[in-house]
Amino acid sequence: MNHLRRWWQAPATGGESALDRDTPAWAVSLLVNVAILVALALFGTSQPTQRTIVTYMSPEEDIPPEEELVLPQEFAFSEVPMEEVGAQSINGEMMAESLAPVLAEVSEVPTPPVPVETALVSDLAVEFQEELITEARGLKQSDRRIVRGAAGVGTTGAMGAIDRITHEIYVSLQQRKTMVIWAFDATVSLSQQRKQLHDRMDRIYAELGVIEAAGNPAFAQHDDKPLLTSVYAFGKSVESQIKVPTDNLAEIKMAIKNIPIDRSGQERAFEAVYTAAEATKRYANDRNVLIIVFTDEVGDDQNRVDDTIKLCRKFHMPVYVVGVPAPFGRQETEMKWIDPDPAYDQSAQWGRVNQGPESRFPEIVKLHFVNARADEAMDSGYGPYALTRLSVETGGIYFSVHPNRDMRHAVSRQETANLSAHLKYFFDPDVMRRYRPDYVSDGEYQRLLNENKARQALVQAASQQRWITPLSGPALHFPKQDDADLARRLTEAQKAAAKLEPVIGNLYSTLKIGESDRPKLDSPRWEAGYDLAIGRVLAAKVRTEAYNAMLAKAKTMKFKNPKNDTWDLAPADTIDVGSSLEKEAAKAKEYLNRVVADHPGTPWAMLAAKELETPLGWQWQERYTGVNAPRPPMGNGNAPPPADDKANMLKKPPPKRPPPPL
Repeated sequence: MNHLRRWWQAPATGGESALDRDTPAWAVSLLVNVAILVALALFGTSQPTQRTIVTYMSPEEDIPPEEELVLPQEFAFSEVPMEEVGAQSINGEMMAESLAPVLAEVSEVPTPPVPVETALVSDLAVEFQEELITEARGLKQSDRRIVRGAAGVGTTGAMGAIDRITHEIYVSLQQRKTMVIWAFDATVSLSQQRKQLHDRMDRIYAELGVIEAAGNPAFAQHDDKPLLTSVYAFGKSVESQIKVPTDNLAEIKMAIKNIPIDRSGQERAFEAVYTAAEATKRYANDRNVLIIVFTDEVGDDQNRVDDTIKLCRKFHMPVYVVGVPAPFGRQETEMKWIDPDPAYDQSAQWGRVNQGPESRFPEIVKLHFVNARADEAMDSGYGPYALTRLSVETGGIYFSVHPNRDMRHAVSRQETANLSAHLKYFFDPDVMRRYRPDYVSDGEYQRLLNENKARQALVQAASQQRWITPLSGPALHFPKQDDADLARRLTEAQKAAAKLEPVIGNLYSTLKIGESDRPKLDSPRWEAGYDLAIGRVLAAKVRTEAYNAMLAKAKTMKFKNPKNDTWDLAPADTIDVGSSLEKEAAKAKEYLNRVVADHPGTPWAMLAAKELETPLGWQWQERYTGVNAPRPPMGNGNAPPPADDKANMLKKPPPKRPPPPL
């Protein structure tokens, strides 16, 4: 250091400084490089860093850790299906429908996902991406988003649905104050569910913490109470059971208990929802409003579904429906009723109720099987169309309740629980997920039909007003007493086939119009529906026409064995009465086999397989029955002994009364 100081400083007297002398080259180079390095360093620290900052907005970042939503340990909500099955099942949560293998945690948002790289362009795009993954529970959401609910969740007991609804109310209360509206079908068939809910109210409100909160001085004012409740009943009319929404549990239970039985047989479900929404819309400014409907029919006022959806969406009111599964492709089912009074006959009686169909219009042709009725109802995997659409469009959930839900075997009529519809088969929800109906407005549904001939042909064929029974109990045995007698028998049997041929022919002509657009169908549901319909109708056409042709052929046939005297007509895989029928038979099998192969585990595949069990052709067989042999005399001419009336007297059965309107 001293050396450098001496080098830089000038001598005290006379002489020259170091810079006045010839400076060595290396020193000059050193100074230049140091200056450059210092300049670069200063420039780097003085300029701001150029980088792109992307902000991810999520609800979790806005909630302090201590406010995160955590379900209490004692909350009765299970993801695991219960082993017990029956109307008393508390948590029967095995799915019957297609949105989730267990009770759906998140309502459906069917908007296609946005790629991450395009979602980070602006704050709006980031918010849109965030909305796609937010739980859409039907509460107050962005006006830009169409909130969709779950098309149905299957349970074996109504209380399984109540567990999930309690969870929905709990989540709502964590967001803000909440209003719950319970709306009950007041008919006889719902009396058991109303009693179950009444008995469970203490547990529900205890789990929600409302009982403890009711005594808190902080909630002394009506408008400050965290959870208010209202109760409605509907049948032929709609009645509010509580004058002013309340948090008084005793008042709520009394309102449910005192709902009078409506014996009109009418269920104005949509009027009930609309009336409740209109009466409580003022609460929607600072509360979440949840409407919960209990019913076991479709509602007699389905024409009000659009107005009801519009009102509920306007005020962000999700509608949860605890209902029944819709029968596959049909409107009516048979409900079992056993008289509750033991003084009356306790045998099962069956009343017809409207519980379907699951689609806007029927999409299954009304065609019985040969020698077997095809109208044994089966589960569609979804609820009735209008009520399910109400839940979907408002962000709620449709709960499909049936105590006999079991996918392992067919359910017999004897096994069917009292006050339940007989559904013979249930299907795996994971399989049925792909076969969801189109929950759209009437105008949109009509547009779907108009843009594809196959859809239009299917709905037109399925909407026929009556069931067709092809060859119901056809004559198959023809003893020959003489030529005239045989010809008469054959001609009489042909009459039934002759009446049936034009009916089935017209049905096939309707479906055939849609064949050109069949390759354009873009959903498994429509593909399975069209293929099954045209395959079954074509199979029935071939059987009927081949039967008629075989009868005509028999009028000129001769027995190979002269001793034989009877012709028997038996189903066969071969068709030898015309090449055109043979081609149509091959075409029918192609359609039906495609349904079985492409849609396994569905109602369509089950019906197609059943249709294929019966051959499409016929063959004649001959045998001896002794039709012309002499008959021995009958009896010995003696009168029968007198009856012992006293011994034959039976105990008088209990009186029997018809079921009330269900």
